[in-house]
Amino acid sequence: MEANLPDARPLINVCDRHGFVPDLTLYLYKKSMLRYIEGYVQKVSPAKTPAVVGALLDAEADEAFITNLVLSVRSLVPVAELVEAVESRNRLKMLNPLLEQLVSEGSRDPGVHDALGKIIVDANTNPEHFLTTNPYYDSLVVGRFAERRDPGLACVAYKRGQCDEALVACTNKHAMFKLQARYVVERADAGLWESVLGPENASRRQLIDQVVSTALPECKNPEQVSVAVKAFMGADLQAPLIELLEKIVLNNSSFSNNHNLQNLLIITAIKADKARVKDYIHRLDNFDGPAVGEIAVGYELFEEAFEIYKKFGLRAQAIHVLLDHLEDLDRAHEYATKVDEAGVWTELADAYLAHARVSDAIAAYLRAGDTSKHVEVVAKAHESGDYAELTKYLLMVRKRVKDPKVDTEIVHSYARAGDLPALEAFVAAPHLADLRAVGDRCAEEGLHDAARLVFATIPDYGRLASTLVKLHRYQAAVDAARKANSPRTWKEVCYACVEEGEFKLAQLCGLNIIVAADDLAEVAEFYTQRGHADELIALLESGIGLERAHMGIFTELGALYARHRPERLMEHLKLFAPRCNVPALIRVCEELELWRELTFLYVAYDEYDNALGVMVGHAAAAWEHVQFKDVAVKVKAAETLYKGISFYLEEHPELLNDLLKVVESRVDHSRVVDIMRRAGQLPLVKEYLVSVQKNDLQAVNEAVNELLVGEGDAAGLRDSITSYENYDALALAGRLEQHEDTEFRRLAALIYKRNLKWHKAVALAKTDKLYEDAMETAAQSGERGIAEDLLRFFVEEGAHDRFAECLDRCRDLVKPDVALEVAWRNGLTDAVMPYLISVLRDYTTKVDTLVHERKEAQEASKLDEEAKKQQEQAANAYLHLNSYLALPAPTSNGAPSPPAFGDAAGFDRF
Repeated sequence: MEANLPDARPLINVCDRHGFVPDLTLYLYKKSMLRYIEGYVQKVSPAKTPAVVGALLDAEADEAFITNLVLSVRSLVPVAELVEAVESRNRLKMLNPLLEQLVSEGSRDPGVHDALGKIIVDANTNPEHFLTTNPYYDSLVVGRFAERRDPGLACVAYKRGQCDEALVACTNKHAMFKLQARYVVERADAGLWESVLGPENASRRQLIDQVVSTALPECKNPEQVSVAVKAFMGADLQAPLIELLEKIVLNNSSFSNNHNLQNLLIITAIKADKARVKDYIHRLDNFDGPAVGEIAVGYELFEEAFEIYKKFGLRAQAIHVLLDHLEDLDRAHEYATKVDEAGVWTELADAYLAHARVSDAIAAYLRAGDTSKHVEVVAKAHESGDYAELTKYLLMVRKRVKDPKVDTEIVHSYARAGDLPALEAFVAAPHLADLRAVGDRCAEEGLHDAARLVFATIPDYGRLASTLVKLHRYQAAVDAARKANSPRTWKEVCYACVEEGEFKLAQLCGLNIIVAADDLAEVAEFYTQRGHADELIALLESGIGLERAHMGIFTELGALYARHRPERLMEHLKLFAPRCNVPALIRVCEELELWRELTFLYVAYDEYDNALGVMVGHAAAAWEHVQFKDVAVKVKAAETLYKGISFYLEEHPELLNDLLKVVESRVDHSRVVDIMRRAGQLPLVKEYLVSVQKNDLQAVNEAVNELLVGEGDAAGLRDSITSYENYDALALAGRLEQHEDTEFRRLAALIYKRNLKWHKAVALAKTDKLYEDAMETAAQSGERGIAEDLLRFFVEEGAHDRFAECLDRCRDLVKPDVALEVAWRNGLTDAVMPYLISVLRDYTTKVDTLVHERKEAQEASKLDEEAKKQQEQAANAYLHLNSYLALPAPTSNGAPSPPAFGDAAGFDRF
């Protein structure tokens, strides 16, 4: 831009608007238009003063002009941007007047104070004072500026503003580890400690050395020390921590007697350097012995833990270490003897007990006078069998503890030790022992003599009996069982006697058992499993005579007879069947196939169907005719009865009629007939059929008729068909019609006549020339055609006398004209005359009767007409009278009133 503008204001506006302030400044400066520069920064845009100053410095303008220009706008200029523009050109000092003026005016702008601090640091005019007293500058900004000139001043600035990261970086960079160590300790910030002690810090070792050697020994603040120690612990720097703590605690510092630091030193040594622990234990006195000892135990420093506990007089913990961790019982015994304290002896005794050294444990408990573990001592003594020592211990316990369990264990110990006299003396004196429990234990452990003594003392006869059994003293056991009188005891003694073959004693016991139904089966099973069936039968045979004998005894005895003495079963059943459990014996007999006895049981149990089934199925062993008949009458299922009939038909046909007579009311006669017919044995039951024909059943009637026809018994057949009507008449007639015997054919005609088959009856009679039967049938038929055909038949046959007889018998059916025609045509006038005379007489009688009846009817009709006329006259007179009585009253217009009742004039009008 070379033009010389007379007025630079347009250019100023354009450049200001479009950001060409440096170009504008350079143009105005070159054209010596300084007045426009002042006007621009003072009036147009004071905020762009940094850009104008920068351009002027680049143009190497007069510093005085620039200073005056800046002072002219003072507070309007953005100080931070101005400082940046000037500082970037290394001309910061020129702003000193402006900055001092702003500070004197009370400016608190950090930018102003930052710039002033940089000038002071750069000029080195007592910078420490400014850095430590000025509260307004930005420590990080000034510190970074100072770091390039003096790292110590930078650390002062960083420390003032607690710029931890910047200070650490600065001190690491310039190897100022002592200053860094002091700052970190004084700062007492856990986060800062974590960062500087982290493995990523390459200068950690140098810092630790300065902290241990300088910073912490100089520190007097417990909180700072505590934070530092925690930081080392958090960073898991065990060895440096030990060095640190030794420096603090062992070098006669103000923290030498600090309780926590002593604890920490020993604990850290326990964790990191076990070799130093014992030395620390002896040199330090103000640490927490119980807590540190517990930690030492946790890290398996048992000797050190023992020394700690011993130093602090913690004898119980000391003996625990010896027993539980070092597991040195001899050393523990030596220690217990040395301290001679009850609690220590107790701990030692517990350890002995845990290691099953029961005798030593009891001796230790006796030294301690401790009775609290007597239950465990008893248990261990039982395991080891030290009953002599246990007795001494329990007697000591008994003096202090009044506990029934103790006395009980004393009795048991005597028993186990075999000291029966002492046992007897003890139980004879007052005591609290549970003798029953002791006796049970002795019995379980096989100490039967001791158990006998205890049970006899109680007394418990049941358990005494059990014990005597085990001692094989069976007679005494039976006596004790009799006193106990309990089923369990009786069974135990009984079973033991059976096992030993003492069957008489067993029977004495068994009689007291089998009277209980629930126990009988068990006793029977016990005897049976051991093959003593005969002895069991003897026992039950004795038992059935007892007052309390029950059904089970009789039933079980029956079952035994069935299995072992079948020949005696029937006698037993006949005598005691009502007292037996019949279903149970039925099952036994079925299993053993005792059919005769099974039939008897079924009958006794009213199972007649099953009884009949057994007799039919096993006739050889079970059938008896009289019994079969008795059972058949009571059978409920018809099919069973028919099976019985079929059985008789096959096996005993000669007795079938006898059976059928008995069951006559129970069977379906038609089905019986069907059975016999299919078997082809119908004649076999004729007697039965005749006896039941009175029921008039078709099947029976037809069977009887069939038998009579087959036998040629025409008279019997006539009686049957005339007495009973329920049969197939036409079928029978058709069969008889073909019979060679005339009598049977007459019976066929009779059947046809009885069934109104008149034509067939007459035709059959004519065929056999039974003219009497033919005429009788025709007369009975009431059909004119049959009678007239019969007349013509007689004429054709030349039976003139039969013609006249037929006219006489059938005169009500034959028309006179037909009779005269037939007689006239065939020259039988004389034969027809009697018929004609009779007919004329009948007709004459009938005519006279009709005439007489007609005359009587006419007379009666005439009388009826006269009576009817009289009734009509009387009715009319009554109506006239009612009409007169119903006339209305006289009116007021002078009309005549009706005549009074009885007035003659009134009657004349009618």
